[in-house]
Amino acid sequence: MSPESTGQNEHHLTVYRRGFRTWRGNRPFWAGLFTILGGLPIAYFPYANMHLGNMTIAMSTTAGAGSLIIGVLLITLGLTMWFHSIVRVFAGVAAILLALISIPVANIGGFIVGFVLSLLGGALSISWAPADAKGAPAPEVHEEPRLLGEAPEAPEYTQETYGAAEAPRKPMLFEAAAEADGGRHRAG
Repeated sequence: MSPESTGQNEHHLTVYRRGFRTWRGNRPFWAGLFTILGGLPIAYFPYANMHLGNMTIAMSTTAGAGSLIIGVLLITLGLTMWFHSIVRVFAGVAAILLALISIPVANIGGFIVGFVLSLLGGALSISWAPADAKGAPAPEVHEEPRLLGEAPEAPEYTQETYGAAEAPRKPMLFEAAAEADGGRHRAG
């Protein structure tokens, strides 16, 4: 090993943390986390029993199976956002729709907690955009405003632009018309 090597001196937790940060940055991590956390109360509450002293309160509903299905689907969509981020828009829309359906089906959307978390996760998934290769969001292109009907300016072709190669020539008016109608028009 070389004394300049830094890999040996780093603690394994630091390496793991940096790797996790890189993994988390390449996908809609928080969207998936909120969606998973929203699916848990929606699936859990219809099957939970609460004990108050000697009294047991059952929160089960007639739509307990529907609640379980919605909760499991939300958890699956959250995992999909993490491990298959290419379908993040579909997963976000599906999470929002399932969160809305959970209001009448699953104890008011898991007592509002599951509904809000799933709605937030779906919205974050839809709005997430991958960064460019350098890690920064892609820059926006700003054009100068033009008047209505004004054509964009054509670039100037000069020998300096193309070096020693011949500059491409601009088509003449009649040549452009001949190309537009398939060569049937004859300039004369």
